[in-house]
Amino acid sequence: MTESFDAIVVGAGQAGPSLAGRLTKAGMQVAIIERKLFGGTCVNTGCMPTKTLVASAYAAHLARRSADFGVSIESPIAIDMKRVRARADTVSTNARTNVETWLRGMDGLTVIEGHARFESPDTIRVDDRVLQAPRIFLNVGGRASIPDMPGVGTVSYLTNTSILQLDMLPRHLVVVGGSYIGLEFAQMYRRFGAQVTIVERGPRLIAREDEDVSEAIRDILAGEGIAVRTNATCIGFKPHADGVAVDVDCTSGDPFVVGSHVLLAVGRRPNTDDLDLDRAGVAVDARGTIIVDDTLATSVPGIWALGDCNGRGAFTHTAYNDYEIVAANLLDGASRRVSDRLPGYALYIDPPLGRVGMTEMEARRTGRPLLVSKRPMTRVGRAIEKDETKGFMKIVADADTKKILGAAILGTGGDEAIHGILDMMNAGADYPTLQWAVPIHPTVSELIPTVLGDLTPAA
Repeated sequence: MTESFDAIVVGAGQAGPSLAGRLTKAGMQVAIIERKLFGGTCVNTGCMPTKTLVASAYAAHLARRSADFGVSIESPIAIDMKRVRARADTVSTNARTNVETWLRGMDGLTVIEGHARFESPDTIRVDDRVLQAPRIFLNVGGRASIPDMPGVGTVSYLTNTSILQLDMLPRHLVVVGGSYIGLEFAQMYRRFGAQVTIVERGPRLIAREDEDVSEAIRDILAGEGIAVRTNATCIGFKPHADGVAVDVDCTSGDPFVVGSHVLLAVGRRPNTDDLDLDRAGVAVDARGTIIVDDTLATSVPGIWALGDCNGRGAFTHTAYNDYEIVAANLLDGASRRVSDRLPGYALYIDPPLGRVGMTEMEARRTGRPLLVSKRPMTRVGRAIEKDETKGFMKIVADADTKKILGAAILGTGGDEAIHGILDMMNAGADYPTLQWAVPIHPTVSELIPTVLGDLTPAA
């Protein structure tokens, strides 16, 4: 017997539950399907547990530096990895329970646990239940990508998910992948006391950022004793008596590095390969990403894709904004579009990197006349007082329109201070408007007007 609903939401990640809430409030009968853990990546294997671990690692780092602040703590600092993991587990469990409790108590919502598969464009099967609805929303998230690198099937390795289960300290963690996920785990485990090596195929870390940002981050990590091997042209794996031998380079330097543990942090892939999307006619690209238009509609009328599975953003906040776009267009008569979204994100090493808009490199490619300004964090009073002066601020603006095109704040509080610039860009204000703001002292944000005042034509 087929069960009929006004809408079906597949996946209880960041976008799905909120969308279910809006749809049910509009009087719809809705089914939400979750096959594993309520809350999705952010709650279970992403932001919440990892940033909890980052906080524990920061506490260890600060404790080791206590003498710099005139505070005496017995040395050496002891790390209780079982307690560290338990703390992260508690944060995730509480958040997951809250999401599930909210959904199960929602009027008009049927919560179904199981694996959803399409049978037709408007019909989904979950085990022995058949559900039908004129509107279907896919919020199925993503997982770690495991490329077919030489020897990868012959060794044990960790992903961003499985590493969260560690309750012991690796002797030597080799992180394969020099981008956002890999760098966060590299620094936190170094601060917990492990030897750490980062292996990156490209010529520099986080290649999508400007070169000065990449180099500054490399210096920060190297300064904490993390080995960084870029231009790793021959990455491969072999079992070793001491763990795993990771082939690094065929031409120069030590040809391999031996780690007790290996973390593969080389990208993500969408969870779309077992939904039977072909039965619904939903188009995907070569990576399995669901193809959507500017309103997040798929190739099939009545089916939308939100969050990591649609390739239009890989962050919790972009997934939530996907929900906002879909809900506004369907329920509020709006015409919101993904292309109106201002890109912003952060890298949660310490100090963090806050980013919004274009990089300087991207802005230069547009060919427009640019203004650029850059100031080191050594000029920020708040950073000096905290003795956390690594990094810099950089702002890029259009010389003709006076609009800010992008900014990077690599420094203490950079993930928060960037919002002053993000908000002004979102409002469409020109940079002199922000330049004449009067920020609070002492804060990191107070240097932003000064940086704007120093904008000069790009060389």
